[in-house]
Amino acid sequence: MDLSQVSEPKKMSFSDKMRICFRWLLIPIVTFLDRLGLRPNMVTIIGLIGTIGVAVLIGFGHITWAGLLLLIMGPVDALDGALARLRNEASDWGAFVDSVTDRYAELLVFGGLLVYYLLQANPTGILLAYLAAAGSVLVSYVKARADASKLDANVGVLTRMERYIVLIPCLIFNIPLVALVIIAIFANFTALQRIFRARADAHRRMTLSKE
Repeated sequence: MDLSQVSEPKKMSFSDKMRICFRWLLIPIVTFLDRLGLRPNMVTIIGLIGTIGVAVLIGFGHITWAGLLLLIMGPVDALDGALARLRNEASDWGAFVDSVTDRYAELLVFGGLLVYYLLQANPTGILLAYLAAAGSVLVSYVKARADASKLDANVGVLTRMERYIVLIPCLIFNIPLVALVIIAIFANFTALQRIFRARADAHRRMTLSKE
């Protein structure tokens, strides 16, 4: 039996649904970027540089300005992939660069929050920033390892898009601790969801292989 056929069909992620919903907005923007001669990886790096600015603002305590900048830079994550498809330049390398910079971008934001709470000598904020960063990385890592093993781990209540939806308004309204509590709890819960989903898929494959 071909075990590559036994997994349940993968559901569309929330990020995929959002990209479809806002396709009407993305197309004109990426068309403009294409006319400027920008390449997909250039857009990815621009997004990363913008996130460095977000982290610096947070570290210096300019929380609301950081949230507003993150609100601007967040959609850039969808532009690089859309631009690659428009230019017929979608590639494994481009997807790899996008994935790696996404991880760096998130860790930069949490690093900014960690510095902010270190300067305030706030042990609760420090701990929550660490737990939020750890959970966010584990959500992506677990899925990447599952995909490499051809296991289904496509579940989770707080993927990257949802984390930004939580983080941005909390920064804008200067309540970053609320965002960290939510992300610290539900990002780690999402990682566990994916671990158990991959385990169930592995068990199903093993059972079917014995039939």
